[in-house]
Formats: sequence, structure tokens, C-alpha cells
Amino acid sequence: MNEITLKSYVKRFERVFDYIDHHLAEPLDIEQLSRVANFSKFHFHRQFSQYAGISVFAYIRMMRLRRASYRLVFCTEERIIDIALDAGFENPESFSRAFKQSFGQSPSQFRKEPLWKPWNELFQPPPRQRSEKMEVNIVDFATTRVAVLEHRGAPELVNNSVMQFIEWRQQSGLSPVKSSRTLGLVYDDPATVEPEKFRFDICGEVSSDVPENVQGVKSGVIPGGRCAVLRHSGPLDQIGEKIYYLYREWLPESGEELRDAHLFFHYLKLLPDVPEHELLTDIYLPLK
Repeated sequence: MNEITLKSYVKRFERVFDYIDHHLAEPLDIEQLSRVANFSKFHFHRQFSQYAGISVFAYIRMMRLRRASYRLVFCTEERIIDIALDAGFENPESFSRAFKQSFGQSPSQFRKEPLWKPWNELFQPPPRQRSEKMEVNIVDFATTRVAVLEHRGAPELVNNSVMQFIEWRQQSGLSPVKSSRTLGLVYDDPATVEPEKFRFDICGEVSSDVPENVQGVKSGVIPGGRCAVLRHSGPLDQIGEKIYYLYREWLPESGEELRDAHLFFHYLKLLPDVPEHELLTDIYLPLK
């Protein structure tokens, strides 16, 4: 297969992945997906399995369970039966069986105490090859007072800290999610640091100091200054490629120099307000 043919092949499957993302709540079958890919219906199932390393129906089920997982944890007011039906299951019992078979917890157990580490190990979608334009802008970021919850430990457990921070937000009312920016301060690359040494701060914009609280949220500041900004759309577990682009390609070519400050994220669209493929995150790289 030559390079041109390979790129065309990849684009076809990216269309299929995107179509599945946008239609997970609807019935999906081989005939419609093969038309999206412009492949023969007869060969599509095998082609998908060979390309993605998983059958098309297993992939669809995995993505539905993945979306349901977030709703179970972050939308506690939603009934499990409604989440099950939206995930394409006929009843809560079949949903519960599939969920537990996937990673050893029932939906109610996962809602109460999610084991994110095995969840991350089992729910690994095939790698995506996105062709988004890398557009970098330079802005002046104003010094911002924030409430900070320090996450220290395995990256797979960040969602536990996120839940703790959400609890503080709801109880304190000092950083309402609808009117206060949500940010993340990045200290380490999860690909190069030992899991137990990984550091990441979850932050919410505030206008006053943070009183002592049971969640361990503290007062902090993200310093202002010039920053390069690159937007990432889609799942956060794919944000690394954008960060690497900033450091490895854009920075050397730009002639800019780094400021003595940490890279940080501004989360523009968050779970569970939007599904994973609609997430929007701005990456800020501090410059001199």
C-alpha cells in the first residue's frame, strides 16, 4: 500500500470513528458504517477489525460504556435505567452485566467508588490520527486567583481528585462552574514520570481566599504573562500530541523563550456537559 493509498484508508476510518462518536445514542449497523467509509459491506467488518484491533460492534459497545461511565460518576442525579437505555441496552440488567463484565464493577458500585485504574486499562480506544490544524496564538494571560486541589499520584486517578474538587465547589459556592473558569496546572509528563510521582493541580477561578475545608482545597495563583495558546478538541487522553507539538516544533521555530512557569489548561467544555469528542481545552505555554 503506497503512502497516498494509506492516507486515504486512514481518512476513511477516521470518518467512521467520528460518525460513531456523533451517533452513539442511535442504532448503528454495518451497512450504514460501510457507506460512511465507502467500503464494501461484505469486507467492512474484517477491515475494521484489522485496522482497529477490535470488532466494530465491540468498539461501539466500548464507546457506549465509556460514555455511560462518565455519566454514572459525574451525573449522580441521573437514574441508572436512563443511562442504560441511552447506552443502547434494553434494560438495566443487560447494561449491568455488560458493565461488570467489562471491568469488574456493577454500575452502582462504579458510581459509588469508581476504580479508574482498571477502567483506564480496559477502556483503550484504538489510536486516532487526527489532522487538525495546529494554530498557535500568543496572548497576555492575566494573573488569576484560583482554588487549588493538588493531585499527587497515578494519572489514572485524577478523576477521583476531580470528584473531590467538584464536591468542594458544590459545598462552598466559591467557584461556581457556570461563571468561574476551570483550569489545570501541569507539573509532569505522565509518559515520562513514575506514576506515584505524577503531579497535577485542579483549579477553579475564585475572587477571595479559600477557607479551610475537608476536601483539602487551598488558595493559589496562576501568574500572568505572555502565553502561547493552542486549542485541543476531543478526549483529554489525546492532548499529549498537542503539547509535544508546542515544545518540539512550534517553540524552536518561533524564536520564543519559555518563562519560568508551568504549562496549564483552560477547560472550555467539560464532562459531563458534553461528550468526550466535543471537549474543548486551551493549552497555555508561558513565554518570556
